[in-house]
Amino acid sequence: MTDAAPLTLNGTPTRVRFCPAPSGWLHVGSVRAALYNWLHARHHAGTFVFRIEDTDASRATEESMRSMLDAMLWIGLDWDEGPQLEVDGTIGARGDYGPYRQSERSELYTAVARRLEAAGHTYRDHRTAEELEAWREQQRAGGDGGPPVVKAANFEHTDDELARFATEDRPASLRLRTPASGATVVTDLVRGEIRFDWASISDPVIERSNGTATYPLANSIDDVAQGIDLICRGEDLLSVTPRQVLIHELLLADGLLDEALAEVGLPPRDPAWGAPRRFAHLPMVVGMDRKKLSKRHGSVSIQEFRRQGFLPATLRNYLALLGWAPNDGRERLTDAEMIESFELDSVGRSAAAFDVDKLTAFNGERIRDLDPDDLTDKLVPFLDGTYGDEALLDDPATPQQLAMLRGLVPLIQERMQRLDEVVNYAGAFLRDHVELDPASVAKVFTKAGSYESIEAAQAALAEAEWTVDAIEAALRALSEELGIGFGKVAQPIRVAVTGSSVSPPLFESIELMGRELTISRLAAAAPVAREARAEAL
Repeated sequence: MTDAAPLTLNGTPTRVRFCPAPSGWLHVGSVRAALYNWLHARHHAGTFVFRIEDTDASRATEESMRSMLDAMLWIGLDWDEGPQLEVDGTIGARGDYGPYRQSERSELYTAVARRLEAAGHTYRDHRTAEELEAWREQQRAGGDGGPPVVKAANFEHTDDELARFATEDRPASLRLRTPASGATVVTDLVRGEIRFDWASISDPVIERSNGTATYPLANSIDDVAQGIDLICRGEDLLSVTPRQVLIHELLLADGLLDEALAEVGLPPRDPAWGAPRRFAHLPMVVGMDRKKLSKRHGSVSIQEFRRQGFLPATLRNYLALLGWAPNDGRERLTDAEMIESFELDSVGRSAAAFDVDKLTAFNGERIRDLDPDDLTDKLVPFLDGTYGDEALLDDPATPQQLAMLRGLVPLIQERMQRLDEVVNYAGAFLRDHVELDPASVAKVFTKAGSYESIEAAQAALAEAEWTVDAIEAALRALSEELGIGFGKVAQPIRVAVTGSSVSPPLFESIELMGRELTISRLAAAAPVAREARAEAL
């Protein structure tokens, strides 16, 4: 797909990862990060790892994890290693460095935490939430107004306190000791070199009081154990970076991580893998009002865009442009073109505005380019009840229903911007009876000539040859016969046969419906038109 040379670190191909927490739906910002990792891996012939970070049992759900797997498969971001849905519905995995669900790696995190504690890199924190907040208030009152910084020197318990807590059997979290001074510098492909001063960085909790690992510890362990050499993620995680850099160094010192892996029986780390040394912190995705993207801007989850009928290729293309563009400025790109051109160091630093109108226009362009048979297949889930709407097709659809839908597609393809718009048209063609839109009835049937046009159309179409040209000729002849303009003839006929004053091209629609259905609808609409006209007089 690309002629780019493989990017290597210590002679091994690049490895990147996407690791969401399964506590909700996949947000467009998260999928943009996944896409950039995927493009980077594919551009450099590397490995894209998909990992589920579900250490927080209070928030993680099986339903969310399955929806994330399904969403990733739907949008087309295939991964080389990670969890996968098996044929029998269970969740398995592929890859040599799993498990890829953190809930299945808890023994490793415990083994590492115990070794870090034994080596003096951590200390116990027995404070309750209330005591911690009281400490913070005290620090704020006596400080310079900045956020309190937790450091072992001013936070670690005294020996007497530890003895008392042991007597009380009070639980404790585990904090990492960070340097009191100095700085660490990281290379960020988006932001350049970033310096973090340790004096302003608090000692993080790496193990909760219930013994479970927190994000900084579990994430860092897995990145090193699974050979991740570049960490590409949202800028909201930038502040975590120096703590993780420190943990990476400690994991590799004196073979600490390797010993823990061997103890719990997980796959050993490849000796060629070191600590991640490159980062790419992506700018936020915001709404057109430049505020954080949320539900007030409309859809924000990938699953919702799927239900609304956006094409996966459209989303991949559009999300790639939220912060990046090829050198030649093109916007309409294939996957192969994005893979060939993509470089993380070309991503901008400014927040990227998510424009639903532009995305929708992109989608319409791609829908118009689809092969009609392919589009027909893509429309079926929007008509068979898959997304919870009224089912206009059987499950599975009958050959007759599919033939009708296939005939409808050329009539509506140029009009559609989203796949779910098919329901605005399909009902008139797939239902035996059509509901007349009250607004259309009031607008059209109350005008002079409406009832007469519908009556005359029944007789004309009963004798006409059933081709588009013959149908058009028969109906246009009614204009001269009735002595009114053709628009005043066509509109009541349109409402009668489709139920609405807005429909696909009239003559083609009538041909597709067939003679019997068309005439039965005209007959059913005639008394409605007569009554509406009478009431208007």
